[in-house]
Formats: sequence, structure tokens, C-alpha cells
Amino acid sequence: MDLDVFVATHQAEWQRLETLSRQRRLTGVEADELISLYQRATAHLARVQATTPDPVLEGRLTTLVARGRSAVTGARTASWRDAGRYFTVSFPAALYRSRRWWLPIAVVSLAVSALVAWWVATHPEVRDSLAAPEHIREMTRPGGDFEAYYSDHPATSFAFRVWTNNAWVAAQCLMFGVFLGLPVLGVLVQNILNLGIGIGLMASAGRLGLFLGLLLPHGLLELTAVFVAAGLGLRLGWTVIDPGPRTRLNALAEEGRAVIGMVIGLAGVLAVTGVIEAFVTPSGLPTWARIGIGVTVEVLFLLYALVLGRRVAARGETGDVEEADRADLQPVAA
Repeated sequence: MDLDVFVATHQAEWQRLETLSRQRRLTGVEADELISLYQRATAHLARVQATTPDPVLEGRLTTLVARGRSAVTGARTASWRDAGRYFTVSFPAALYRSRRWWLPIAVVSLAVSALVAWWVATHPEVRDSLAAPEHIREMTRPGGDFEAYYSDHPATSFAFRVWTNNAWVAAQCLMFGVFLGLPVLGVLVQNILNLGIGIGLMASAGRLGLFLGLLLPHGLLELTAVFVAAGLGLRLGWTVIDPGPRTRLNALAEEGRAVIGMVIGLAGVLAVTGVIEAFVTPSGLPTWARIGIGVTVEVLFLLYALVLGRRVAARGETGDVEEADRADLQPVAA
């Protein structure tokens, strides 16, 4: 094939396709013309690749075909409607659907943390194995490390640091799910041990009330977010083992999209806990008021996840993206 003759013959068509691809509004006739020119340009590209490969011409036609495809199919842009749908439909639906994972994880984790706390508080030899006695006294004394942690840094920077750290823990739980969920258990165990040891050390120093007064305002929602992330990660890992009636690839795609979307929602939840930890926990409010704020946000989250989530899940929502944004799947025989 003579490339010069080929280019000269179809140059006008390509220029017209480029012009139509850039127009924001098309008449019916122009839309039909655009589709026709796009199909022909696709055939031209395939012919050049098959008979007379030329990098320059292939690059030009590839760009032209991509632009034409975008114009024909209509590039979809995100909008405030998408954000609204995510927080009122997708996120609560995903929370509700995964409740059989994160609710038991929460119960078991808190029970194990309580057991670890009791063990540390009642066994001096265990405390001595954790750190030197003078170091433990420094951590648990009035104004010590545990108490000063919440007030040693400017509130704004502290809130951001807390948020990024907790968001990273949650993201790890979600991302590690594809590895059969096994690394998720490691992240979860580490958090359970840290919580139990902290409570046990403060209880052994007779300062449990102060510690809980500092922990509960932000800790209730913060721990719940971590349990949710762990539950979703483990559920994704189980999907690898048992995809159900779907093919494993399709099941992972559907559940993976929901899990990735959960990163955004949980980041928002953890941003709330970061603000509470930075501005409410170290504040001069009475302990009952600070704990009351923590309990209130926790109850609101549970209502959001279990009541609103149940309503949207009953309509068939799974937490996945809208059907129009999903890939088309070809039916297959079971």
C-alpha cells in the first residue's frame, strides 16, 4: 500500500473527524457523520497496522480514534450528584452488606483487648516484660506520656497527623484483602494489643478513669472505622476463596470497586475522629461531656450504617458504582 496515496485519499475525512470530535454540540446529521467517520478511521488504523506499519501515521490515527471514541460514547465527568449518591447510597450500602464481618470483628476485638488489659493490669511480671518500671511510671504518671500525647502539639497539625495515620491503617486493611485477608489479621492484632496494653498499664497505675476519658471521645468511632476496614478486607479475601455464583474475576471486580470506594468514606469518618481527638479530647470540657460527644457520633454512625444502609441495600444497592459505569458482562453458562 502506498502510504502517500492513502493519506492523501483520507486526509479530508480525518480532518473532518477531528473537527466533529472537538465540537461540544452536534446536530443529528453531524452525530451520524461522526459515528461513520469514527468507524472508518478505526478501519484505517487497523489496515495501516496490518499492511504498512508506520509509527507516525499509527500515532496520529490512534489519537484520532481515541478522541473520536470519546466523542461518540460521551466522556462522563464526576459531579456533585455522584458525591451525594456515594454518601447516601453506595457507602451506607457497603457498610450494611459487610456488617456480618465487621460487627463480629468489633465484638471479638474488644473482648480480646479487655482480656489483654486485665492480664497486663494484674500481672506485674507482664508489665515488666513490656518496659522498664521507670519508663512505665513516666508514661502513666499525671502529665506523663499518655496524657501529654493529646496536648503537646498544635490542634490543627495534630488532627492532620492523627487522620493520616488512622487513614493509612484503614487503607492497609482494605488493600491487604486481596492477599486472602491474612495481612489484615496482622494489622488488627497489632491494634488490639496496643489498646489492651494501654488500658492495662493505666489501670495498674490507678488512672483508668482518666485514660478512658481521653480515649472514648474519639476512640469509639475510630476503632469502629478500623473494624469496618478489617471486615471489608477479610470479606475481599474470602471472595478470592469463594466467589459464589459469579466468576472469580467478576466477583473480585465488583467487591474490589466497593472496597476501593470505602477508602473515601472511611477517610471521611476518620477525619471526624481526628478533629475530635485534636479539639475535644484535650479540651477543658467535663469528662461526661467529652464522652457524650464520642457516644453521640458513634450512635449516629451506627444508625447511618445499619438503618440507612439497610434501606438502600433493600433496593438492591451493593456499594458498587452505578450500573451505567460498570463494564458490560457477557452471560456465561453455569
